[in-house]
Amino acid sequence: MRIGLRRLGLARQLLALQVVIVVGVVAVGGALTYLDQRRTATEQARDKVISLAETVAHVPVVIEAVVTGDPERRLQPLAESVRVASAVDFVVIMTPGRIRYTHPNPAVIGKEFIGTTEPALRGESFTETYTGTLGPSVRAVVPVVDAGGHVIGLVSVGIVTSSIGERVAGKVPTLLAVCLLAVGAAGLASLLVSRWVRRSTLGLGPQQITRMYEHHDAVLHAVREGLVVVDADRRLVLANDEAVRLLRLDEDHEGRPVAALPLPDGVRDLLASGMSAQDELVIAGDHVVVVSQSPTRRDGQYLGTVTTLRDHTELLGLTQELDSVRGFAEALRAQAHEAANRLHTVVMMVELGRPQEAVQFAVAELRTSQELADRLLDAVEEPALAALLLGKVAQAHERGVELVVSPQTRLRETDVLPGDLVSVVGNLLDNAVDAALAAPAPHTVHVSVVDDDAGLVVRVEDSGPGLGGVSPGEVFRRGWTTKRGGTHPRGLGLALVEQVVRSYRGTIEVDGGGGGPGRGAVFTVALPRQTAGAARS
Repeated sequence: MRIGLRRLGLARQLLALQVVIVVGVVAVGGALTYLDQRRTATEQARDKVISLAETVAHVPVVIEAVVTGDPERRLQPLAESVRVASAVDFVVIMTPGRIRYTHPNPAVIGKEFIGTTEPALRGESFTETYTGTLGPSVRAVVPVVDAGGHVIGLVSVGIVTSSIGERVAGKVPTLLAVCLLAVGAAGLASLLVSRWVRRSTLGLGPQQITRMYEHHDAVLHAVREGLVVVDADRRLVLANDEAVRLLRLDEDHEGRPVAALPLPDGVRDLLASGMSAQDELVIAGDHVVVVSQSPTRRDGQYLGTVTTLRDHTELLGLTQELDSVRGFAEALRAQAHEAANRLHTVVMMVELGRPQEAVQFAVAELRTSQELADRLLDAVEEPALAALLLGKVAQAHERGVELVVSPQTRLRETDVLPGDLVSVVGNLLDNAVDAALAAPAPHTVHVSVVDDDAGLVVRVEDSGPGLGGVSPGEVFRRGWTTKRGGTHPRGLGLALVEQVVRSYRGTIEVDGGGGGPGRGAVFTVALPRQTAGAARS
């Protein structure tokens, strides 16, 4: 039976359990009601017999008959008329010695009363349940007192318990009808609840629901994508482990309004909007996250949104690295083409008998590049930064921009990680080169990287048109860009710079420029030494 019950769906199991519970409750309630009715009827019988006995005991005829003599002849008709009119089973008037004057059975008149009389002889009225000549009965015994206060007789009025039971039994059909009606109403309500539960649970049983929850919970916590569920009231309902990691959510995040959570602005705005989104890039702390969001509806009712988060940081780094490699490859091809032209020139100058001029022409450009390389390798101990600066100089040259590395550039020791250093300098230089090309010639960019006791300072200045009235803080917002097109998302470079600077508790100063020809924007980044090591630990 137990195994068969388990095979039923949750709705049917609830229906069966509810029916059993309702029948049990109604049965117990019916039994308690019957017992309460019997108790009430007994109490009512006690009240009735003692009230009637006291009334009879105070009737003057009764006192007179007991005192003057011949009480049997005078009191028997009176007692019987009172018994019939009051619907009791016996009215017995007796002597203090318990000899009956009256009784419904004339054969026992003159015989001794069966029951307790001692309290009544002391002048007290009382009730009891006792078995007499008519069987068990609820009876009252009351003293008959003369004018002098002496007990001259006793009156006992009783109702046999079988009569009380018959009266209560007469209410049983009504009680049963009420119980059956309650069972029927509860069964109908249970059936409706069962159907609702069945629709809500799709007919699944408890074990199936438990297994499904365990499997889904395991999948949610094991999946590498972040998952965030927000209800129609814009409260966060669910966030799996990856979402908690990417968004750095607190332990008590569930059930809280999205607007009250410490989320990155881009993520908070998207979750609060409830709108659809496809592969939106946002900056979340140290991560670049791809966010997709879809509203959910059921039967036309809006339920909330489901949002997925994918960590795009490594992929973005690889994309930027690929762009740099492509730029270096283009620069190498251009340099190879230029070198071939110079080689042909040198060969022709030798054939023309001008070897001295040929040597001077060949080594002039090489000397400039070698001097820059020697200076950077001597002044910058971080090879990644030195290689970046040399590569950016060559790349800018091929694009028609003169990238000048300040003679003050010096980097002996720093707590900034090489990857973060390359990210800051590389993105600032890329942005400056693009800005310089957007203005009339000459196109120039100046960069300096200096470390001192206070920390590291990076300064990049371009000859572009400046920010054009745009607020300096706006340029670090994800998505802000003056460039169009491209194979990967734009507007992330300066946002990544701001992210790195914030993680090192540094500062960024921006001069919008645009004050005249060759006067572009100036970006100054300061990363303090005393907090740089702890910031990335």
